[in-house]
Amino acid sequence: MIKATQSGSSPDGVGFDAAAALPEGKDKQVLVRSMFDSIAPRYDLVNGLMTFGLDTPWRRRTIELLALSPASVVLDVGCGTGDLARSLRRQGHHAVGVDLSLGMLKAAHAGGAPLVQADAVALPFPTESADAVVSGFAVRNFADLPGTLLELGRVLRPGGSLALLEVGEPHNWLLRLGHRVWFTHGVPMIGALFSDAAAYRYLPRSVAYLPSFAEFVTLLARAGFNDVRHHPMSGCIAQCVTATRSDEEPTA
Repeated sequence: MIKATQSGSSPDGVGFDAAAALPEGKDKQVLVRSMFDSIAPRYDLVNGLMTFGLDTPWRRRTIELLALSPASVVLDVGCGTGDLARSLRRQGHHAVGVDLSLGMLKAAHAGGAPLVQADAVALPFPTESADAVVSGFAVRNFADLPGTLLELGRVLRPGGSLALLEVGEPHNWLLRLGHRVWFTHGVPMIGALFSDAAAYRYLPRSVAYLPSFAEFVTLLARAGFNDVRHHPMSGCIAQCVTATRSDEEPTA
């Protein structure tokens, strides 16, 4: 069952101008919600094609990095169609999926996990109510990343785990070159064939929103996290940043 905590419908189509500056704030939030509503019906198909199926082991590794105790309460923030939530449920954990896009939640296959439509910067959950928070390929889509990290820290209990899976930048120059060509040209072509061309022109550009690891460390420390670690995957085609909720109050 989907619980909507935010009203308002999204316009049809993305309306993204590839030559324009990347949006910020409210404009970014509106664009992201509209974009994911648009691509939701074929999101899983395109995701598998553009990652050559590697997204599945990346998500599996991300869950392993959480080092969960049995029957943990885990929030999947920016859950999309629910792959992480479904895997968590299969392992016996109590997963709850949260996403801004109602279209993505309607297309979800989360294995029975409760699904909630909400903005990640204002989660409808009590303070210190989760044992862990996970997010897959959503960091660059948050309109207010510092505020979102503060909110993730709020809902996590002290000692709770955070894992943020995202795209990366390969270290090997040849792999990096091939990755850039594929991401900037191949992915939009697949998107145009199977889904929304404008959305898949935007997604490669959205990597510009990602902080460096050093910036992640600073942002997470301000949000009340420590033990921040970087985990490259598949030659850093993907990456996961993990952290632990500290006992101290955030400084931000």
